[in-house]
Amino acid sequence: MLMVPVLFFDPLCVAPYGAQTLHEQGLGGSEATTVRVAEALDAFVSQHNRTRAEGRYLPPAALADVEDVIVLRDPRALARVSQLFPRARTHLWVHDRIEPGSSRSRWFKAAAPDLERLQPDVICVSEYQRELVAATLRGINGCQRLRVRRIYNPVDDRLVPDGSPVDPTKLVFFSSPNKGLLFTLDAFRALRRSIPDLRLCVANPGYRQYPEARLVGVEWLGSLPHARIIAEARTALCTFSANFVIPETFGLVFAESRAVGTPVLTHDCGAAREVLEDPRQVLPVTVAERLYEAVLHGVALRWRAPAARVAAHFGLFDGYIERIRAWRNGGRPSVGPDARFRLSTIVGEWRALLSP
Repeated sequence: MLMVPVLFFDPLCVAPYGAQTLHEQGLGGSEATTVRVAEALDAFVSQHNRTRAEGRYLPPAALADVEDVIVLRDPRALARVSQLFPRARTHLWVHDRIEPGSSRSRWFKAAAPDLERLQPDVICVSEYQRELVAATLRGINGCQRLRVRRIYNPVDDRLVPDGSPVDPTKLVFFSSPNKGLLFTLDAFRALRRSIPDLRLCVANPGYRQYPEARLVGVEWLGSLPHARIIAEARTALCTFSANFVIPETFGLVFAESRAVGTPVLTHDCGAAREVLEDPRQVLPVTVAERLYEAVLHGVALRWRAPAARVAAHFGLFDGYIERIRAWRNGGRPSVGPDARFRLSTIVGEWRALLSP
C-alpha cells in the first residue's frame, strides 16, 4: 500500500542498498542520507540495479499514484523517470561537486532539454554547492530559471556526546579514499615522526578500493557499518582529513563527528567551514600543498614516502603537527550537535518542499 506518494530514484548506485545495508556494512554518504530521509518520510526508493523488492526499496518500474519523484545526482535520468511517472512532479537532488566546465556540468548540458521541459527543483546539500550549481545552470540554455535550493544532509538526532573516554593517540579517517587519503597518509607520516605514539584508524564506505599498505601507526579497519564508525569516532582525538583533492560538498563524516563531540582537522575548502563553523578545525590550502599533490597525483602510496619526507623537511606538514600538539595539550575544541543538521529539522524541510 502506498503510504506516502514520494519516490527517490537512484540511477548511479554501485549496488542496491537499504536500511539493513546501513546497519550491517559500510555505505557511502549519499546512499546513507537517502536511506535516512526516505525512512523518515516513509517514502519509496527505486534503484537502477535492484531486481528484487524489499519493503520500500524497489526495482525501477512505474508505481501508481506517485506524486513526487526525486532523482539522485544524475539529471540524465530525468527522461526515464518522466516516462515511468508522467504525472509526477520531478526534483533533482545533487550530491556531487558541479561547477562550470566540470565533467558533471556536461551531464546537465546533455539533459538540458529535459531540465527545461520538466523544470525540476534542484536540491543541493550546502550553500557552497548551491552557489556552484546555480553558476553552472546560468550558463546552460533553458536552465537559467531552474530553482536551486539547499537542504543539508541529516544527522540522526540521537547522535550526541556520550562521555566516551578520548584516546589522545588516536586519529580517524572515515571518508571515501579518493577524498585526500594519500595526502592524509603523507601528513600522518610527518605527524608520527614528531609525535611517535599517534595512530591513524582508516575505514571507508566500501565501494572504492583504498591503497592498504603496511604503514607504521596506520590501522586499516576496512568497511564498517555506521554504528561501528560512530563508536570509533567517539574515542578519537579528532577526525583527521587532510583533504583538498576533492572538496566536500557537505561532509557527512564531519557533521557526524562534530555531533558526537569529536573535532575535525581538515582544510578550508568545499563546505568544510560551513559545516564545522570553527576556524580552529580548518587549515588553509597552501600553494605548496597544491603543487606537491599535483606532482604526485596518480603516484602509488608506496612511492610517495621519499617525497613526503622531503616535503616534511621543508615544513609542508607543520600546520597539522602544531594543531595536533595543541589539542593534545588541552586546546582540543569542544564540539557537539548542530541544530541545522538534525534529522527532524531536515525532514521538515523536505516535507515543506514536497507539500502540494
